[in-house]
Amino acid sequence: MPSHEAGWAHADGALKGPSWLREPVDPNALVRHLWSTTARKVDGVLEVGGVRLTDLVAQHGSPAYVLDEADFRARARAFRDAFAAYDVFYAGKAFLCTTTARWVAEEGLSLDVCSAGELTVAERAGVDPARIGFHGNNKTPAELRRAVALGVGRIIVDSFAEIERLVAIVAELGATARVMVRVTAGVEAHTHEYIATAHEDQKFGFSITSGDAFDAVRRVGAAAGLELLGLHSHIGSQIFDSSGFEVAARRVLALHARISEELGVTMPEMDLGGGFGIAYTTQDDPSDPSQLATEMSKIVEHECRALGIAEPRLSIEPGRAIVGPAMCTVYEVGTVKQVALDGGAVRTYVSVDGGMSDNIRTALYDADYSCTLASRASEATSTLTRVVGKHCEAGDIVVKDEFLPADVAPGDLVAVPGTGAYCRSMASNYNHALRPPVIAVRDGATRVVVRRETEDDLLATDVGDLT
Repeated sequence: MPSHEAGWAHADGALKGPSWLREPVDPNALVRHLWSTTARKVDGVLEVGGVRLTDLVAQHGSPAYVLDEADFRARARAFRDAFAAYDVFYAGKAFLCTTTARWVAEEGLSLDVCSAGELTVAERAGVDPARIGFHGNNKTPAELRRAVALGVGRIIVDSFAEIERLVAIVAELGATARVMVRVTAGVEAHTHEYIATAHEDQKFGFSITSGDAFDAVRRVGAAAGLELLGLHSHIGSQIFDSSGFEVAARRVLALHARISEELGVTMPEMDLGGGFGIAYTTQDDPSDPSQLATEMSKIVEHECRALGIAEPRLSIEPGRAIVGPAMCTVYEVGTVKQVALDGGAVRTYVSVDGGMSDNIRTALYDADYSCTLASRASEATSTLTRVVGKHCEAGDIVVKDEFLPADVAPGDLVAVPGTGAYCRSMASNYNHALRPPVIAVRDGATRVVVRRETEDDLLATDVGDLT
């Protein structure tokens, strides 16, 4: 779409919608692969986990994140079973609360955290510390000390300064830390530049090309109190094409072989990352876990055979692929506005009671989402709409383009699929909005796993003088 000084929403051709978007035959129908497995419509009303969203909103209010427990668990098991020879790490940053941390552990997965707060949630949920990996490009001494004291299964070091900090901390505590070295393989992943993490010019890891990665491994291997597990590579997020993994695996395994030969160090493990993509709209076609497992295993087997080395124990990180499709967000429509534009064109704006405070991804990444009328059936024809939030920001857009029934009106409910990853975890109090609850649904029952914020929560940290 051509650029415009006022933003993509004003570009020529924006009113036509993207080329991949097709007008539906039935605007009431669900595009099945965008939704969690239990989602369906009954007399036009969207049900998830056997719960009608009209009933859920009547009980819990809107907006609300709706988490399909059966779907979440099924996706976790699918990755666990497909990658049975691997360790599978759930991405806490995508969405984490004590309930989902317990689900992850119960389904046999490990857990990635990247902050003291995420580690606190994991600890409160009773996750075995040996099944926790600690990421982050700037871990504080306090975070590292806590991770070492707790006995996390692996700390993924990201800088020379962090190695020095960790050496001092293990000496202080008389402990041992199990370490992986994060490397950048120089791979340009086919994703948004902000979530591509293996090219050279970014903040994560040690460059293989520059030699920093080899030097980092040498320093860790020589340090007292550090147990070197292996190399960690992650090429990005929302990845559909396995070719990037093939290039990354080749370069990382070549480094693995060089370390063994030149330093005499045999590293037992390797993490190839993941960041597998999900379907946000009809343009997305993600692979299933079994297909991904087959492709990645073949890549590693081939490269190890070519290098004449034994295969290390592998780990993957599915990223958003477990929780992303397992959650949707339900909103109530507040206003519907037809805006006349140049040339006789009209844009329909459907304003809902949430927005960029509960889903920043459209504004931040220019992300695409779908949506559906969730509270009733409609006999109206479909019309191209833009679903927007209530915040004082022109870029406060939830769904840039989608066909909804032309009679959508205030009081209707609209649901957006694929909001499990990075929506609640990146939510904010912009405009002093209250962050929505997360409501788990299963077998016709609802359970609040993260409650809705209140005005008391909002004011709890405001210590201004009221006298």
